[in-house]
Amino acid sequence: MDKKVQKTQDLLQKPQESKLVANMRAIKNKIMVMSGKGGVGKSTVAANLAAQLALKGFKVGLLDSDIHGPSIPKMFGIEDTRPEVDEKGIVPVPVTENLKVMSIALLLEDKDSPVIWRGPAKMAAIKQFLEDVSWGKLDYLIVDLPPGTGDEPLSIAQLIEKIDGAVVVTTPQDMALVSVRKSITFAHMLKVPVIGIVENMSGIICPHCDEKIDIFGKGGVEKAAKDFDVPILAALPIDPKIAEIEDSGQVHNLKADELEWSREFTKIVDSVVGFKKQV
Repeated sequence: MDKKVQKTQDLLQKPQESKLVANMRAIKNKIMVMSGKGGVGKSTVAANLAAQLALKGFKVGLLDSDIHGPSIPKMFGIEDTRPEVDEKGIVPVPVTENLKVMSIALLLEDKDSPVIWRGPAKMAAIKQFLEDVSWGKLDYLIVDLPPGTGDEPLSIAQLIEKIDGAVVVTTPQDMALVSVRKSITFAHMLKVPVIGIVENMSGIICPHCDEKIDIFGKGGVEKAAKDFDVPILAALPIDPKIAEIEDSGQVHNLKADELEWSREFTKIVDSVVGFKKQV
């Protein structure tokens, strides 16, 4: 009979917290960077957001959750680096003192090998990135989502449970805006606060006359922002130098006042830092 009766101290013990919950509890702010379609520069925004937050002195983790098209390691010049493993789990790859990165690309033996996985395998990998990666204490975890509103964004939202905000990236043309409206609705359905919209590829400055040319049109982003009562965080111009910086793996060395593009980008960083004060 005595064997069936639990001891008082056992009854008073709190249930053990799961590793995933404990990991997420150590991170102050979880921010998703998302887009409704590919090719709008979402990873560029995620990488630069993480890098600029780190330059401000925040402890930042950057999770590349795009299983099929991971590009974050290339932008930081760490595509040939492999994560170490310690007693706490997988150690994300450090880029600077304040910035560390995890991506499926860092685990592939051949960077040219495609990841041919169905939904359940992708969701298991994403759970492992959140649960088994030793993120430690962070001020920000920036999650670079793949385009769309499918398995990966849904998995992230369900696993993290409380996401502090989403940055939605689009370009001015109508095809991108159709998708970005769906992304905002997706965030609202999951009760994720939308920090704002980033209009990427917002025209190009002519090198001869300094006139801005709106090659993808204009006005659509403003309408979407008004319809959903969401602010436009920044309008980033097309700048070939940004592509050169990413291709050379030097995103973390881009100074905030180095280019017109980066000066405009500081508006996004300031909005993300100030967002918690508003909610």
